[in-house]
Amino acid sequence: MTRYILQILVLFLSIQLFAQKETESLKTYRGEETKIHDLVHTKLKVSFDFTKRQLHGEAWIKAKPHFYVTQKFTLDAKSMVIHEVKMGDKKLDFNYESDELIISLGNAFAKDEEFEVYIKYTAKPEEVTQKGSAAITDAKGLYFIDPDGTDPDKPTQIWTQGETESSSCWFPTIDSPNQKSTQEIYITVPKIYTTLSNGLLINQTDNVDGTRTDYWKMSQPHAPYLFFMGIGEYSVVKDTWNGKQVDYYVEKEYEDEAKAIFGLTPEMIQFYSDRFGVVYPWEKYSQIVGRDYVSGAMENTTTTLHSESAYQKKGQLIDENTWEDVISHELSHHWFGDLVTTESWSNLTVNESFATYAEYLWREFKYGKDHADAHLFEDKDTYFMGGNESKNLVRFHYAEREDMFDGVSYQKGGVILHMLRKELGDEAFFAGLKKYLLDNQFQAAEAHHLRLALEEVSGKDLNPFFNQWYYANAHPKLNVTYEYNDVDQVVTIKLKQSDKVFQFPLRIDIYESGKRVEHQVEVSKKDQSFSFKYNQKPNLININADHILLCEINDIQKTTENYIFQLLNAPHFEDRREAILVLSNNQNNDESFKALMKALTDNYHEIRILALQNIDLSKKFRKDAIKIIEGLATSDPKTKVQGEALGVLGKLLDIKYKPLFERGMKSESYAMKSNSIISLYEVDKPAALEGLKAFDEETKQDLAPLLVQIYIKENDESQMPFIAKNFLELAFSNREQDQDTFMKAFNWIGSSDNKEAISNLVSDFVSKGKRYKKYGVDSLVLGLLQQVVQMQMTSKNSQKNDHIQIVKKGMAELVD
Repeated sequence: MTRYILQILVLFLSIQLFAQKETESLKTYRGEETKIHDLVHTKLKVSFDFTKRQLHGEAWIKAKPHFYVTQKFTLDAKSMVIHEVKMGDKKLDFNYESDELIISLGNAFAKDEEFEVYIKYTAKPEEVTQKGSAAITDAKGLYFIDPDGTDPDKPTQIWTQGETESSSCWFPTIDSPNQKSTQEIYITVPKIYTTLSNGLLINQTDNVDGTRTDYWKMSQPHAPYLFFMGIGEYSVVKDTWNGKQVDYYVEKEYEDEAKAIFGLTPEMIQFYSDRFGVVYPWEKYSQIVGRDYVSGAMENTTTTLHSESAYQKKGQLIDENTWEDVISHELSHHWFGDLVTTESWSNLTVNESFATYAEYLWREFKYGKDHADAHLFEDKDTYFMGGNESKNLVRFHYAEREDMFDGVSYQKGGVILHMLRKELGDEAFFAGLKKYLLDNQFQAAEAHHLRLALEEVSGKDLNPFFNQWYYANAHPKLNVTYEYNDVDQVVTIKLKQSDKVFQFPLRIDIYESGKRVEHQVEVSKKDQSFSFKYNQKPNLININADHILLCEINDIQKTTENYIFQLLNAPHFEDRREAILVLSNNQNNDESFKALMKALTDNYHEIRILALQNIDLSKKFRKDAIKIIEGLATSDPKTKVQGEALGVLGKLLDIKYKPLFERGMKSESYAMKSNSIISLYEVDKPAALEGLKAFDEETKQDLAPLLVQIYIKENDESQMPFIAKNFLELAFSNREQDQDTFMKAFNWIGSSDNKEAISNLVSDFVSKGKRYKKYGVDSLVLGLLQQVVQMQMTSKNSQKNDHIQIVKKGMAELVD
C-alpha cells in the first residue's frame, strides 16, 4: 500500500466522519417525545455472565399516566429476553417485539395514579443493532472490556453508556431525555471488583458464592440516559467538597497521579456553584476512567465516565493537564444537562452549548482572560472548519440523533452564549441562568425556557436574538474597506455582508497617536458605513475588537505597519495571534521581526510559543532573538515554552547547546525532554541515542510517537518490537513525511523474522481496528494485515508459517 493510497483512505475517513447524512429521514420532524407515562422510580438488581457478555436483571419500574387514562405501559427494551412481567403477585400479559415491551396493566390508571411493574429479563448487548455516535460503533449501552481476561494489556471492566437512548439496552425504561426517575441498583459482581453507580453506596453484602452485592441509591430524579454502572479493579482516591464525597476511580498504575489529574474538581464545584448561583445539587461526585471508552467523557449524574485519554503521567502533567477542559465540561453538565435536561435531542444546545461555554468560564476564573479567549478561538475555529454552517443551533430535522453532537451544538452554541452574555451584561446573564436552573430543576427544558428566564430578569425582548442565532443558521461574513478624507479628517468604514444579512452590535476600536477609542455600532444592512473624525491618521482600525461576534472578516486594506501596531498594542489574544501569523510572512521587514521578538516575551505563554514557532532566525537581528530564546529555554516559568525554545535552538545546529539539551533530556517535563531529544539528535546523534538508553519503559512508552521515528530512522532492530506496537498512528498523519516513515516501518517489520515484532504489530493493529471501527479503521487494518501475510509468504524466514498464523488469527479476531 503506497503513501498515496493511505492519503486517499485518510481523506475518505474524514469525509465519512463529517459529512451530513442527506437522507429521507431529514424530512422527519423530531420534537419532544410524547409523554404517555411519567417515570417515578427505577429499582434494578443485576448480575453478569462475563463469558456470554450478558446481564441478568430484575427491574421494578414505578410510573404514572402523564394525563390520559391508560391500560397499557410501553417500555424500551433493546435486545432482551423477557422472562416474566408482574404487578405484585399477579402475572401480566405482555408483547415484546421491535425492541418495545408493551405491558397490559390489567386495570385502567388515571393521571397521577402510580403503579409498579416487575420485569425479569436478560440483556444481550452484543446483539444490539442500533447505530451509535461517530465515536461508538454500536450503541449497545453495556460494554464488557476483556471479560475473559485474555488480553494482557487490558483489565476486565464493565461500563455503561446511555446517551443518547441506550440505557434501554441494559434495563427496560422509557428511554427519552424528557423523563426523570429516582433509582436504586443492586450490583452483584466477583469480590475482586469495585463498583460505581449514581448516588450513594448504601451497603455491601458478601455472598456465599464469592460474589458481593453493592447497593447504590440515587434519591434525586434524573434522566434514564444518565443511569450508570462502572465495574473493575480500581483504586479509589478520595477527596471532598463541603462534606460531600468527591472520588476518583483509576487503575492502580495511576493512583499517584489521580489528584494531579482530577484534583481541581472541588475548586471547580465551588466555582460553578457560585457562578451559576445554584449550589451543587447532587449527593456526591465521582469520576471514573474506563478502558476503550472513546467518546471522550460522559456526564452520568454524580458519576462521570472518562476515556483513558484522561490518564497522564507526571511528565505530561508538569507541562499541562490536557484533560482539564473535559473535567470542567462534564462537571458543569451537572447543572446544564443533569439538573435541567434537554427535552429533546433537537434542543441539545441547552446541554452541550452550556457545558462547552463552561470550559471558557473556568479558564477565565482560574487562569485569566487570555487563557479563556485562546480556548474560545479554538471553539470558533472548530465550528468554521466543521462544515456545519447550514445547520440551525436548535433543529428539528436530522438523520440520526447522534448527528446533533457536532460543532454547532457544542462550539457554535458556546460562542453564542458568550455573545448573549455580552448582550445582557454579566449581572443579568448569570441571574437569568440561575432563574432558568431553579425554575426547571429536575425537569426537562428547551431553548425557549432559557429565553423566557433571561427575558424576565433583563426585561429585554430576546426573540430577535434567538430567532437569528438559535433558530437559524450561518454567521456574518464581513468585507471591510476604509476611505480616508484627509481634508475633513474623517475615516469612513464600509461593511458589506456577503451571503445572509445579520443584525448585530459591533465594536470598532480606532487607535490614534497610540491611544485607543472604542466605538459601539449597530449593523443591520447588507451595506453599511460608519464615519469617525480623527486628528491624525489612525495607527489601526480594529473591527470586532472584543471578538465577541461570531463572524468572518475580510480586511484586505490592513498594512504591515497596522499589523505591527496590532501585535504591540491590541489587547486581545486573537489580535496578537493574527498579527504574529501575518508578520511571520514578512520578516525581511526589520520592524516586523522586532515585533515578533517582542512577542517572545508576551505575558501569555501560548503567544510566546506561537512566536517561537514562527520566528526566522536567519534574519538581521537574529543574535538579539537568540539571546531571548536562550533565556526562555532555561528560565521560562512554563515548561512548554522551555521545550519549544529548546527545539528552536536545536535547529541552529550549534554544538555549544549540547549541555543544555542533555540537561533537558533529564527533565521531568515531557515537553522539555522530547524537544531536547530532537535537538541533541541533530547536533550529536550518538549522544542522543546513548541518552535514550537511560529511559525506563514507562518513559519510552509515553514518548513513543517521537522515539518510534528515531528508531525507524536508525533501523534499530533491537527496538523493532517497541516500534511495532506504536507506529500505526503515523498512517493517519496528514504529513507526507510521517506516512513515508509508516510505510518504511511497515515493510521492514512485515517482512521480518522477528516474531515478537510481528505479534506486537498484529495486537496493536487489531486493537485499534476494533476500537475505531466506526471510522473504517478495521477495513484499513485488514488490508494491511493481508499485506503482511503476502510479505511473509514471499520471504525466506524460517518462522514464516508461525508468523502467518499469528496474522491470520488477528484478522479473524478483527472480523469476529
